Amino acid sequence: MAKVKHDMELRPNPRTGRYRLISANWKMNLNHLEAIQAIQKLNFLLRPADYSYAEISIHPPFTDLRPLQLLIDSDRMRISLGAQNCHFETSGAYTGEISAPMLAKLNVTHVIVGHSERRQYFCESDEIVRAKVEAVFRSQMTPIICVGESRDEREKGLTEDRLRSQVDAAVSFLAPELAERCVIAYEPIWAIGSGVSAKPEDAHQGAVAIRSVFEALWGNDVANKVRIQYGGSVHPTNAADFMELDDIDGLLVGSAALDPESFARIIQA
Repeated sequence: MAKVKHDMELRPNPRTGRYRLISANWKMNLNHLEAIQAIQKLNFLLRPADYSYAEISIHPPFTDLRPLQLLIDSDRMRISLGAQNCHFETSGAYTGEISAPMLAKLNVTHVIVGHSERRQYFCESDEIVRAKVEAVFRSQMTPIICVGESRDEREKGLTEDRLRSQVDAAVSFLAPELAERCVIAYEPIWAIGSGVSAKPEDAHQGAVAIRSVFEALWGNDVANKVRIQYGGSVHPTNAADFMELDDIDGLLVGSAALDPESFARIIQA
């Protein structure tokens, strides 16, 4: 069963046996006061059935983590606290960085690793992503590993090659019992923030390519346990289209998750 702190049973998808995960990546938005208001409103809007349908993780900026941890714990919210990034070292002279053990002490359960914006703006290589995956697992958290192709790679027919390469670089060193705990977020770079989502068939093809790496490395048993999210201009009107796919186990939502009403509608869709 997925790692959750909730007192309500989380039910797996009856078709796949995997637990769904819908995550909100707030990016560099919402100060701690705004974050408190947003998560309180989200908790009010969600129904008990929503929590049994999917695990829900919120990934705020670092400055919001402690206030949200206190709020989630004190109000016994059935929401998992996530982070957007971490450093691969446990401690040291890395000014401005946050380590995985620091996040774990705040009851963070999921950490986004290798988001396309980190790869693009902060020059994170596949080697750095791999090191961060290892760091997250060392601190007993779950990595949400982001992979995706650019528009140029897509137009050249390199989507599957790019996905397989990124996934293999991030997970090939893992033991099977850790590999099966990975969450992979397929985020086509050309769709992020563009308002243009991939079509369900695109998401399906991406998920098949991703899962094939795990199958090649560890076999069907491991591959069938790995959860794959779709991320890229997800909104309330298209969320259900992706969640109906057996190969898609959740969503990584960006701007639409900043509005509690919008995010609640995505979950309820």
